[in-house]
Amino acid sequence: MDPARLLGRLLDPLARAMLEGPGVPAFDFARPPGEPALVDARSVSWRVFRNPVALFTGGVAAVILELAEPAVRAGVWDHSSFRTDPVGRLRRTGLAAMATVYGARSAAEAMIAGVRRAHERVTGVTAAGLPYRADDPELLRWVQATAVWGFAGAYHAYAAPLAPPDLSRAFAEGAPAARLYGVPDPPRSLADWEALLARAAPRLEPSPVLGEFLGLMRGAPVLPRPLRPVQRLMVRGAVALVPEPLRAHLRLGRGFRASEAALLRRFGALAERVDFPSGPPARALRRLGLPPDFFTAARSPNAARSPTPAPPA
Repeated sequence: MDPARLLGRLLDPLARAMLEGPGVPAFDFARPPGEPALVDARSVSWRVFRNPVALFTGGVAAVILELAEPAVRAGVWDHSSFRTDPVGRLRRTGLAAMATVYGARSAAEAMIAGVRRAHERVTGVTAAGLPYRADDPELLRWVQATAVWGFAGAYHAYAAPLAPPDLSRAFAEGAPAARLYGVPDPPRSLADWEALLARAAPRLEPSPVLGEFLGLMRGAPVLPRPLRPVQRLMVRGAVALVPEPLRAHLRLGRGFRASEAALLRRFGALAERVDFPSGPPARALRRLGLPPDFFTAARSPNAARSPTPAPPA
């Protein structure tokens, strides 16, 4: 049997447990039959989100930038279970991300509506004494944009390089879900993201919370014990995605060694070939009546093939 296929079968129960564990809302990616998702099956997003290396690495990178924003940091750290139940929080966040890409449109819209109702109850004051609300459109824009940047950037850097048009497509594909979450004008291109990052940079700041978060991501039992070194490698890869000089400003530590980046790219390339029969992508394909080999047969013609890609700034 092909090693990638064997790996997929061995890890399929783990992938299923990550999205169906205790405290994770039930969500059926296989129903209702024939109903499209918020994002087209031939999208960049459908390719990016099926790669677990890109998802974990990019998710950690996105949260780094989110926690660097004082109001977002206060909302996330004071009103979530990151510190007490990091794996449960990852499961719920992962399900929400998968639902907006692979879930049937009606089910994704219902899930997002529930998240918005929860956001309405989250208010507080930052350490500097500034009031915040979790449903503030500016804060939501930052969270949504960093998520797209993280996932697409990790995929580009460590799985399969993406040309600039595809990186821009990833932002455009995230816009419908962003508007449902309450973002009136989400970034729709790589240029929009770069402009947003430049505007946000002056208010981003280092914090002990960043070190605490990274420590949790390195040590939380996300992967089985034999794969924990890979988990720690992905956390270091996430830090490396943060562009300089912002990485130095946030005091995130040393950079990624070339040998580490090369090793993570090997894992990312292997993950490109792994299918999880119980995972959201496979279930969504069955819902839409698409063949199991859909992803290998529907590569974007814009995909670049560079052996040493650089993540987007």
